[in-house]
Amino acid sequence: MSIQYKLYKKPEPGVAGGGNKKWYANAFLNQEVSIDDLVAKIEKFSTFSEADIRGVLIAMENVVKEEICNGNIVRLDVLGSFYPSLSSEGVEDEKDFTAANVKNVKIIYRPGKRITKALSQVDFKKKG
Repeated sequence: MSIQYKLYKKPEPGVAGGGNKKWYANAFLNQEVSIDDLVAKIEKFSTFSEADIRGVLIAMENVVKEEICNGNIVRLDVLGSFYPSLSSEGVEDEKDFTAANVKNVKIIYRPGKRITKALSQVDFKKKG
């Protein structure tokens, strides 16, 4: 397994004129893998039909969405966990804070140990 990368030049933050620009790697993403692709691959590793797999994936999406919207951590064993995270405006006094101060909500994903371990074992190749 390997991840390809491309290089890009980035200026120093906060330095007028960009300062000493350096080269950094950026992952080159080969292609997008769709639900159809995943279903076909899962079908090869199991005795479940395409319809069964699709049904479980759709149900899982609905349940994960509901649990995250209820403020819960969704832990999918070795796959990892998902949970909501907020950003807000600050206020001087705690009593002045209201829900209107919340400006953004996003989902944080933390990969499980097997996924993290797999990533630590990939090699890197420069995109030609």
